[in-house]
Formats: sequence, structure tokens, C-alpha cells
Amino acid sequence: MLDLILWALTEFVMAPVNIVTALLNPSSWLDWSNPEALARFMYYGASVELFFALFFIFSVITIVGFFKREFLWGCVRVQEAFANAIGRTAAWVGLLMVLQQVMIVFLQRIFRVPDISFGPLGITFTQDLSWWAEELKLYNAIIVTLCVTYTFVQGGHVRVDLVYSAVKFRTKKVLDMLGAMFFMLPVVTLTYMYAWFFMWRHLVVPNPSASGTLDRMLMQSRALRWNVETIGFSPNGFNAYFLFKVLIVAYCVLVFLQAWSMFWRSYLEWKEGEASENKYLDRDYLGDEAEELEHAIHSGTT
Repeated sequence: MLDLILWALTEFVMAPVNIVTALLNPSSWLDWSNPEALARFMYYGASVELFFALFFIFSVITIVGFFKREFLWGCVRVQEAFANAIGRTAAWVGLLMVLQQVMIVFLQRIFRVPDISFGPLGITFTQDLSWWAEELKLYNAIIVTLCVTYTFVQGGHVRVDLVYSAVKFRTKKVLDMLGAMFFMLPVVTLTYMYAWFFMWRHLVVPNPSASGTLDRMLMQSRALRWNVETIGFSPNGFNAYFLFKVLIVAYCVLVFLQAWSMFWRSYLEWKEGEASENKYLDRDYLGDEAEELEHAIHSGTT
């Protein structure tokens, strides 16, 4: 147990050194034309060093926020604005999905067209109708993964309420802080660790291993090359399933940041009392009181 504590303290103390080193030497991990830099990026992207670097940044922001609440409110507003911007943009994919589905039905059932050509800026992209039909799954995945934190900020997530509604305001905020720290962060961190190497195994060869050391990955980098997955479930079907793996990683990053924001907002509202509830919160409104009330009931916000 003592060894574990000493190891964690050592990694935490070394975190600022690792951050500065990475920032001063971006070419060592961002120059993907160099296989060794790509190997470092893959290794450090789900490493202990990255975990403690993020933990150090979170700790510094939180401690500063304890003394300067407006600074912490600013961090919350920036993160929630980022989540809203990503979600509101990705939500338009739903309209694109509907329009594309209608177009596929008309072209296939009425005009008997075998393929669709799309040629913006004079560059023609032609695929079989089955390719475009299977691509609709990608649109659905974009909405699920990129709108998740937007939905959270908007209060549209499903809440399983056992005791939450019956406790006092400050107790709710304590529960929210505990939920962010002991449920959201651990689960999304574990998911990210699996998703990171799952994604890269469909982008490069030889396949990176989650248990591989940096030295081993640098040695393998001599044979490292891009091998982006282009296999579909049907001969003429959608063949860019590697994008789904990228979206899983993006989902984890968004939820990870949202957990930070949830902890900070819950702390600030706990500290400032009920008057600060939903302070600076940028929520969309439906314009209909009955629908707003129904939304609040289903989301557990009333």
C-alpha cells in the first residue's frame, strides 16, 4: 500500500515536468511523418503519464477555483459552451440523415438508380445506393457520441431517481460531485483506455498493444505504417467503419471534460446556495410551456 501511495505521489509530482516537456517538444509526438513520433503519440495517448498530467491540471484549476470562484465559473462556462457548440452542430446531422434516407427511397424505388454521385467543387464521389444506406448508421453514431454532453448540459438525460428528489439542495450538489468523481470519471476513463487502442488497431500496422511499453512501441515503429480499415459488411456497403472508433474516443473525451465541469458547477452551487442554481447555464427553450414542463419532468429537473 505504501509503495502504491509513493508511486502515485511520484507520478503526480512529475506531471508538470511531463507537461512542460511535451509542450516544448511537440515534434516528438505530433510529427506523424516520423513513425517514432506516431508511436509516442499512441503510447502517451492512454498512458499513466497522461492520466496524472490531466489530474494535475484538474487539481490546479480546482484549488485556484476554491479561492477565486469567478475563475471556476469561467471554466464551467467555457466547457459548457464547448459542449453546446459541438452538440448543436452535430444535431444537424439528424436532418441530413432524414433527407438522405428520403432521397435513397425515391432513387431506389421510383427511379431505379443503382448509385449516387456527389460532386462538390468538381470532385465526383460515386458510391452504390447500399453504401449510402449503410452510411446512415454513421450519422446516428455522430448524434449519439457528439451530442451526449450537449444533452447533459440541457438536462435532457434520463435520471434514475431513488433518493435525489427527496434530499435538500446542498445534499444534491454533494451527490452530484460524488457522482462526477466516482462514477463518471472512472467509467469514462476505463472506456477511453479500451477505445484508444481499439481505434489505432484499425488505423495502423503492426497493431499497438495496450500493455506494450514505450521502448517496445518505438522498436515496432520501424515497421509502422498506415493501414486504415476499409472493410464493409457487404461488397458495396459502407467501408469507413474506422470513423466509428474515432467517434468512441471523441465521446470519451467529451464526457471526461463534462465530468470536470459537473464537479465544478456542483461545488459552486453548493458553495453559493440555491440562488446560484443553473447560473450562467445556456439552455435551449422549446417556446411552449407545456412541452417545457414535460421535458423538466422527464429529465428530473423539477
